[in-house]
Amino acid sequence: MASSGLSQDQVFEVLKSPRRRYALYFLRREGGTVELSDLTDQVAAWENDTTPSGLTSEQRKRVYISLYQTHLPKLDDAGIVEYEREAGNVHLSRRARELDSYLGDVSQPEIPWDRYYLALSFGSIALVGGVWFEIYPLSLLSGLAVAVIILVAYALSAIGQYLYYRRRTVKGMPPELRRAEGQ
Repeated sequence: MASSGLSQDQVFEVLKSPRRRYALYFLRREGGTVELSDLTDQVAAWENDTTPSGLTSEQRKRVYISLYQTHLPKLDDAGIVEYEREAGNVHLSRRARELDSYLGDVSQPEIPWDRYYLALSFGSIALVGGVWFEIYPLSLLSGLAVAVIILVAYALSAIGQYLYYRRRTVKGMPPELRRAEGQ
């Protein structure tokens, strides 16, 4: 931790409640600012293993009251969120980054897709260059064959990425990150 950061005791105290962890997961996933009603719906959905539309009013009310009265004030006191009680808005503060090593960085995909596509692009350039400069065995390929290989590689990659994100967002994630991605 940084010298001006939270102590380990403070971190453990803040994160000991699953409800506070769920609130932080949701805030991070949504870019750091949410309305209390949206936060309530998602936390209640995760707790009850359902979707926000499948919640009962009692399930929503129970989570809303505890977030409003207990959990968000505690996170606000620790400087992790800025809780505008009257407006019903919750914002992650910069200090929330201190919890990344404890919560995991849910805002980052586990597969570094940017690097994957960069490598695929360099591979495609090398393939085209090998054909262009007639480097054996690439010189045996026609321009059309190279185009088809590159298009199929990108299409399969896009399908793979789509399926990966679809699997990752089953019910919006948490219950502790879907039991560490075991789904």
